Order: sequence, then structure tokens, then C-alpha cells
Amino acid sequence: MKIGNSTSDFILLGLFNYTEAHLFLFVMILTIAFSSLVGNALMILLIHQDFHLHTPMYFLLSQLSLMDMMLISTIVPKMAADYLSGKKSISPAGCGLQIFVFLTLAGGECFLLAAMSYDRYVAVCHPLRYPTLMSWQLCRRMTMGSWFLGAADGLMQAAATLSFPFCDAHEINHFFCEAPTLVRLACADTFVFEYVMYICCVLMLLVPFSLILVSYSLILAVVLQMRSREARKKAFATCSSHLTVVGLFYGAAIFIYMRPKSYRSANHDKVVSAFYTIFTPVLNPIIYSLRNSEVKGALRKWLVSKIYKDL
Repeated sequence: MKIGNSTSDFILLGLFNYTEAHLFLFVMILTIAFSSLVGNALMILLIHQDFHLHTPMYFLLSQLSLMDMMLISTIVPKMAADYLSGKKSISPAGCGLQIFVFLTLAGGECFLLAAMSYDRYVAVCHPLRYPTLMSWQLCRRMTMGSWFLGAADGLMQAAATLSFPFCDAHEINHFFCEAPTLVRLACADTFVFEYVMYICCVLMLLVPFSLILVSYSLILAVVLQMRSREARKKAFATCSSHLTVVGLFYGAAIFIYMRPKSYRSANHDKVVSAFYTIFTPVLNPIIYSLRNSEVKGALRKWLVSKIYKDL
């Protein structure tokens, strides 16, 4: 194939076509995205308003909600505008920016989830030493580190991906610019880049995921020693729900970024990407927060205060 002009726009083929079934799915995706934005915004508001929630655990939750809101806002509006207008082009600069922001948020969330699992480990296994082992200084450092490492990965992958010459076919069989999909269009040897990306994925995905599994294994070991059957049941329910969301996010990301090139399918990639970019963000406020009695109490107080204020 001929090498195309590096300044010409890419074409995002999108997630849906214009059948009635796909129109229904498109509306459902928009509903889920809107619910995610509302749920995560509400979490940030409640944590900011209620001083009882000014703890490291809820600060990390607020950062997770912020990342999820930005992740949805990076992908869904562009996808919706392309579908409704029929204009599916995106400039190389826009594509690079989307890769950078997406990987900053997704990579940052990988490390943030590991930090949250450490917070839960300290709270359950060493409650008396919690103020020392999970100080505000450490909490802020872990948060800043999550954002920085995500941004470093995003900048590296965006710059490296756009440095390749691309073939005449500038059609990206995806609903947003994602590095593995874009690299398939390159008219150059991408072996070195893919090898380096694989190493980055081990550091960004497998290492934090392993830390999460170790943290929750230690938590479960403590839970099994609890004498109260009700306490064990509650702890098991909480841990299982947390691990379900973590498994969906990391499983989908590992599937996209660490699968051998010969096993990749554009249609599979689009569906799996939708899980950790659209569906997981709506689950996080439900699993991590809205099931929490302290958060529900803060929500009731906020609603009561708004009602009395309006009266």
C-alpha cells in the first residue's frame, strides 16, 4: 500500500451503524454515559460537602470519580457527534490528544485502584495504625503519582504512535483513537514499538493488578477470622463487588493491550473497549460509594438541606 499524507484526517468507523437495533444501543450508551456523569459528579459533590467524608479513602474515591467523568467526556461526546452528524473524521492532532488524555486517565486509574486497595488493606488489617500507615501526605503522593504515571504513558504512546507513516487507508475501525488500533494502519515496522508497549502494559496493568489481588487476599484472610457471621458476610459482599469491577476494568484493558497481534479482531476490540471506557465508570460510584452507609447518609443530609433551603 502507498504511504498516505501524514496531515490527512483519520476516519473513525464507529461502534454503530444506522439500523434500528443499533440506534437503540446508541441511545442506551448515551443513557449509561449520562448516568455515569451524574453519579460520579454527585460523589464528588458529597465528598466535598460532608466533612465526615474528608478522609483518605473518600479522597481517593473522589479522584476515581473525577477520572471516570473525564474518561466518559473524552470519548462519548465525539462518538455521539460522529454518529449523529455522519462526519467521522478526526485530525492527527485530535487523534493524538485523544490517545494522550485517554491513556492518562486509564493508566492513572490503574494505579489509583491499587492505592485504594492498599487503603482498604490498612483499614481492615491494621485499623489502629491507619492514621500512620495511610497519612494524608502518603495519600496525596499516591494520587499525584497515579496522575503523573498515567500522563507519562499517554504522552509516550501518543508521540510514538503518530510518528509512524500511515498507509492510504486512514480508516480506523474503532469509535475512538486507541494506540493498538492506530498502529495497525502504519506502513512501517512496528515491532519495537509493540514490544515497548507490552513492557509498559506489564508495569501499568499487571503490577497494580497483582498488588490489588495481594491486598484483597490479605483482607479476606482477616475476614475469615472474624467471629461475627454478619460481619463476614458484609465483608465478603464488599470485597467481591470491588473485585468484580477491578476484574472488568483490568481484564478488558489486558485483553486490548496485551493480546498477541495475530489474535486481534477489530470488532472484539470495540466491544471490549466499551466495557472499560463506558460501562465500568457507571459501576464505580455504585459499587465503591453508593452502597456505603456513610455516603448514603451524606446524600440524605444533602437532600434534606436542599429541600429546607428551597422552602
